[in-house]
Amino acid sequence: MKTIKIAGVPEHFNLPWHLSIENNEFKDVGIDLQWTNVPEGTGKMCQMLRDATTDIAVILTEGIVKDINAGNSSKIVQVYVDSPLIWGIHVDAKSNYNSISDLQNTKVAISRYGSGSQLMAYVNANNQGWNTENLKFEIVNTINGAVESLTKGESDYFMWERFMTKPLVDKGIFRRVGDCPTPWPCFVIAVRDEVLKKHPNTIAQILEIINIKTQNFKEIENIDSILAEAYHQKTEDIQEWLSLTEWSNKPLTKEMLNKIQNQLFNLKIIEKKGTFAEIVKAV
Repeated sequence: MKTIKIAGVPEHFNLPWHLSIENNEFKDVGIDLQWTNVPEGTGKMCQMLRDATTDIAVILTEGIVKDINAGNSSKIVQVYVDSPLIWGIHVDAKSNYNSISDLQNTKVAISRYGSGSQLMAYVNANNQGWNTENLKFEIVNTINGAVESLTKGESDYFMWERFMTKPLVDKGIFRRVGDCPTPWPCFVIAVRDEVLKKHPNTIAQILEIINIKTQNFKEIENIDSILAEAYHQKTEDIQEWLSLTEWSNKPLTKEMLNKIQNQLFNLKIIEKKGTFAEIVKAV
């Protein structure tokens, strides 16, 4: 039995992994796949790959591209979710902010530097025609940290996946003033170079199993109710989310990597563009 460590956010996108683990689909082929939930998100997972505290990360595309460019010895082996991530732009429900334009020159709560919540703040600012050099950040680590920070007025807005934050909107804690979809596939699977070199067949088996699961995921009986209960969502919200979400079993293409890197470079999020071979590896 080979032990492989994997990390991902505790969100509905990753239920296929949990179902496959619970069904012993990896153990049946001799793989002990050990999952770690990372509520802090992509910045923390990049650090885990660097520290070798995880072997695989199911991670935001823009975050891992940036970190590999910055020296993370990992490769993107596959796109996991092909559809964009819809980032909700949230403010404290009692605040005076009513539109995205009200947020210019205010402080944005982010999980950590290098996280999707930071990188997408740059994308959103660019979309709005703001000077991205004026962005100010407050590190809050998790959604709960963002609630505390916005409630206390230590920061002004917080960008996070729209459906995972909707319960906070429904409870009157957050108010959503707009959305900002990613201009690229939102999640990829990244693997440490050392693990790819030592266990290429094992990684290929893991990908084969999860791809079969995601391909048929929407056909699972009562999957909307299962997701709603597991992630404390309303069933109608999950149904809308399922209609917008498309998983993938395909590699990241050169064209898409170029698009991502060009935008990150133009926003001064990365200082240089890596080659396709430095960032992507087919298994």
